Amino acid sequence: MTEDASEPADGATEEAETTASQTDAPPTDAEANDTAAGTDDGSGESPKAEDAEAAETEDNLAARVAAYDEELAAEVESLQRRVSELESELDSSNEEVEDLSSRLKRTQADFQNYKKRAKKKQEQIRERATEDFVERVVKVRDNLIRALEQDEDADIRPGIESTLEEFDRILDSENVSTIDPEPGTDVDPTRHEVMMRVDSDQPEGTVADVYQPGYEMAEKVIREAQITVSTGESDE
Repeated sequence: MTEDASEPADGATEEAETTASQTDAPPTDAEANDTAAGTDDGSGESPKAEDAEAAETEDNLAARVAAYDEELAAEVESLQRRVSELESELDSSNEEVEDLSSRLKRTQADFQNYKKRAKKKQEQIRERATEDFVERVVKVRDNLIRALEQDEDADIRPGIESTLEEFDRILDSENVSTIDPEPGTDVDPTRHEVMMRVDSDQPEGTVADVYQPGYEMAEKVIREAQITVSTGESDE
């Protein structure tokens, strides 16, 4: 009996079913990963390639720009050099600031030490000046004591006058002068202290008499002279 040629053999039917089953089965994990790794965003480059390109661009920006525009690449290179110079200048400026700050602190410390030394020196000069003045004044005291030790009936006036002259020489050496205005001179409020107004033949408002002389040292009044002022009316 002859078989119908239009009906497929049993072996052919099983092979076709196996192929269809493999085609419809979902992909394995390995296949999915391979597919994802090979997928791009339409640019034809993977993310890893883009990162590598970005790093290369940062390292040699001017070289990459030159591939498209040499004039722009020259400008980029110039800007990069300028940035490098500014960074170097900044580092140098920071070092200079630190150096100046250190020098300023040392100068301030030196100035404070100088002030202390100057103050101490002034105190020493003042002490020596006072010591010298006292040494000369005690000599005057010694002369006064010797005058008083003489006999009661002795004439001590010459000795007192000599002692006064010695004392005046000491004051003069210290640039100390007396304020002893003559009668009839104008009153100086900065150097005279008016004690009272008295009748006198001197012009009104002028010095009538000196009650106690004053003293000044280097044009600075130490003590004002005490005076009386004339009213301009005579006692007669």
